[in-house]
Amino acid sequence: MGTDTVRTDAADGAAERRREQRGWYFYDWACSVYSTSVLTVFLGPYLTSVAESAADADGYVHPLGIPVRAGSFFAYSVSLSVIVAVLLMPLVGAAADRTGRKKPLLGAAAYTGAAATAGMFFLDGDRYLLGGVLLVVANAAQSVAMMLYNSYLPQIAPPEERDAVSSRGWAFGYAAGSLVLVVNLVLYTAHDSFGLTESAAVRICLASAGLWWGAFALIPLRRLRDRRVPAREAALPGFRQLAATVRDMRRRPLTLAFLLAYLVYNDGIQTVISQASVYGSEELGLGQSTLIVAVLLVQVLAVAGALALGRLARRYGAKRTILGSLVAWTVTLAAGYFLPARAPVWFFVLAAGIGLVLGGSQALSRSLFSHLVPPGKEAEYFSAYELSDRGMSWLGPLLFGLTYQLTGSYRDAIISLVAFFVLGFLLLARVPVRRAITEAGNPVPERI
Repeated sequence: MGTDTVRTDAADGAAERRREQRGWYFYDWACSVYSTSVLTVFLGPYLTSVAESAADADGYVHPLGIPVRAGSFFAYSVSLSVIVAVLLMPLVGAAADRTGRKKPLLGAAAYTGAAATAGMFFLDGDRYLLGGVLLVVANAAQSVAMMLYNSYLPQIAPPEERDAVSSRGWAFGYAAGSLVLVVNLVLYTAHDSFGLTESAAVRICLASAGLWWGAFALIPLRRLRDRRVPAREAALPGFRQLAATVRDMRRRPLTLAFLLAYLVYNDGIQTVISQASVYGSEELGLGQSTLIVAVLLVQVLAVAGALALGRLARRYGAKRTILGSLVAWTVTLAAGYFLPARAPVWFFVLAAGIGLVLGGSQALSRSLFSHLVPPGKEAEYFSAYELSDRGMSWLGPLLFGLTYQLTGSYRDAIISLVAFFVLGFLLLARVPVRRAITEAGNPVPERI
């Protein structure tokens, strides 16, 4: 009876873990539509056009009296949103671990972002400032929510499952992005048939991402569960807990070394994601429909890429697989500099290359970091991870925007991002991840 009881309890625990994992996947399904339809496809070119309509004769807008080239306004807004997120994430992460109540905080961040995204329906005419404010709110909320979402990974998956679980989460997100982009493509290309102007079609696509985000966020909020926090871990208020987390991380220099490498190469990834549509429309002269198809191609191939790189990680280890993906990123981005204008086929080839490495490089970075997190400090450490994810991601858009402002060339802006992938490769190659996992107090998987 005792053995049967143990087996029953183990089976029940595995079933509950799988149920929670499936709920966890659905947050990627919910929020990735924002990243795809809003940040990657529609908002960059559309907000740029709104800013251009409000610009003076020299092509500048003047938010708060500051002269800004209209073509740089979107990139600067992305940078500002990251700075706001940097200020919020450590406080929210410390509060989540202090109270053990991640789920209410995840819900608050998710619905703040969803509401701001839905509000983009009202972005028309010359309301570029409204667009900038909504982008800052939505992007900062997304960063905070993703920090909390990622911090569940060590709690819902044992070490041997994390690469697969993380990769499936990314695959769910890219699948949702693909599905909604198909609907967006139909609505945008046939807007006349629906009695809509092009502007109205874009605003509906933007707002629908917020509605999708809010609707499907209900599934993870229903299935994920909070964990009790021991009293000794719940005593510190936010800023003291944040200081304690920083001190704790300083005792784990190899974890910090990984975060530095991730900070660098992920800045390049995030900038490519957010600025690719602007590059395609402004420099290559491609239409919105072409950009939507290209991003749809990225989404479809990213599903396969995330799962394929997850399988490669099981064979060769996550670190080697990530390093290989960074080489592919470098080659693909360098090729983008030489793309001829008004040549959709070559832009699709570039999109295919990005799609194959995009999901896998991000999913495996997340699962690899989960092994470096000391038990009981998930939200705190993932706030640091998200700071590395978002916290320096203002530098890439800022460099992109400044390069364009100084040179007037988006080609010069895009080639400048190669440095992030090269330096990130060199930094990651120097991190002894097995020793880093041992120092964090976690079991070392057979392949890592």
